[in-house]
Amino acid sequence: MQRRAVNPWDWSLKLGYNQAEVIEGPRRQLICAGQTAVDGQGKPQHPNDMRAQIALALDNLEAVLAGADMSLGDVIRLGVYATDVDEALKNFDLLGMRFGPLNCAPPMTLLGVTRLALPGLLFEIEATAAA
Repeated sequence: MQRRAVNPWDWSLKLGYNQAEVIEGPRRQLICAGQTAVDGQGKPQHPNDMRAQIALALDNLEAVLAGADMSLGDVIRLGVYATDVDEALKNFDLLGMRFGPLNCAPPMTLLGVTRLALPGLLFEIEATAAA
């Protein structure tokens, strides 16, 4: 098995993790770290705006997938964490708008959490992809 780090930005390396890893074997798989509403320097964006945070977290997930020559259509599992599950569910149409046109409906887990890694973050999404 071979592993290749995928880091569109370098800020996470300072914290000791890759944004994702490509694992080569009988299939290519990508295990993505949780993506949130942060900019390219890892600074939280859109305080108190769940919808904007979901949109940016999805943008960041797409950037990580693209770094591995994959797309949302290659996602085979999602883990979603939200500080307010009801508010997240009100905005899940954003996931449908991204995954629906790709005819991709990966298995998903949504968990309510008391907080995320950085103050102000409301939503985090992690993914496993295979191609």
